[in-house]
Amino acid sequence: MSYAATGIAVLVVAVIAWLGYRLVEYRANLRFERWKAVHSKAISRDAIKGSQAAVSGRVFERVAPYLPGFAFNPRDVRFIGDPVDFVVFDGLAEGNLRRVVFVEVKTGAGDLNGNERRVKSSIVERRVEWQMYRVPAEQAAARGNGTANVPQR
Repeated sequence: MSYAATGIAVLVVAVIAWLGYRLVEYRANLRFERWKAVHSKAISRDAIKGSQAAVSGRVFERVAPYLPGFAFNPRDVRFIGDPVDFVVFDGLAEGNLRRVVFVEVKTGAGDLNGNERRVKSSIVERRVEWQMYRVPAEQAAARGNGTANVPQR
């Protein structure tokens, strides 16, 4: 066999391999487009439902103290939002603080996330304490007379 014939044979094999690759790629794209046409509406619908659930969950977090069945006086409730929704100072509005309660609001089948579980664990294990931070006098004085962070000339 001559060099020319060998070159042509190699070229033919390369062209056939390239055409085979392109055919497989075309079939894969065709299958994907069919799958996408069938499933894209369901995927969009699920995404919209998830978004609506998240938004409604945030709304219910804010209005929960005013809903029937909420166990505390809304005037005793302070919204935090993250990592828990509320701190309730039960009885504070009547001048008789009975307890401090952390409340997490969930809708549907929602469950605690990692941070919420860690906060709950800390509270249940009584790893909770009171601290007071006193602002240094020079900082308080600077803030009080409007000179804080103002360059002096």
